[in-house]
Amino acid sequence: MKPNRMKEKLARGEPALGCSLMFPSPQLVEMLGYAGFDWVLLDCEHGSIGPAELELMAMACDAVGITSIARPKTNSVSDIGAVLDRGVMGVQVPHINTGEEARRTVAAVKFGPGAQRGLAAGTRPDHWGLGARMPEFANAANKQSLISIQLEHELALANIAELIAVEGIDVFFIGPSDLSQSMGFPGNPKAPPVARAIDAAVGQILAAGRTAGMPASFETLAEVKAKGCRYIYTHLPRLLGRAASAFLAEAGAAVER
Repeated sequence: MKPNRMKEKLARGEPALGCSLMFPSPQLVEMLGYAGFDWVLLDCEHGSIGPAELELMAMACDAVGITSIARPKTNSVSDIGAVLDRGVMGVQVPHINTGEEARRTVAAVKFGPGAQRGLAAGTRPDHWGLGARMPEFANAANKQSLISIQLEHELALANIAELIAVEGIDVFFIGPSDLSQSMGFPGNPKAPPVARAIDAAVGQILAAGRTAGMPASFETLAEVKAKGCRYIYTHLPRLLGRAASAFLAEAGAAVER
């Protein structure tokens, strides 16, 4: 299993910038890699990406040198294992609220005694059984796989001390949209109670020496980085929308000139 360059970058204290894709397109993965992004979030929770398409998109990531992170449909062990067997380098697991759920997530990703991840020969991560011996593959997979858990409910923030104490978690990702909904302000993460809760959570994550993550747009990127978050992604429609607006505005200005 190849080195996880995104994980290495985070370990050095550097930000890793990604883009979320919600529909199948290896071509867009390739474009994002050439554009300079560190990683891509392949969203199977909210998007239309199926198992076969996810595998092709993971192949495109490897070909262009961008790290593949998949968000499974749910936080179930079976859904986590299904995306890992397609060859992604890590997972961003939704709706994790307790230490027990976080430990279950680690067991779903890592191999070894007590693990819940099936060790199957002949899958893509194992180079179809044509690469290293199984023990070497398992060790490499444990070392290189990245685990990000999403804290997106008021309950998760109430349990944040036990969550950040769980070993094996690489990133603690604050999901502002669902969090705002959980706190009674759906779609408004800037509402003062939600904003204060986010700042407090990020502060606790950083104080524990752990890595914090959040989504960002053009408008919020500087703010998110200033908070200390290093695992950051934006959404493809936002990029396209911003570029389209600029292009059309320039076209209008050119006509006026």
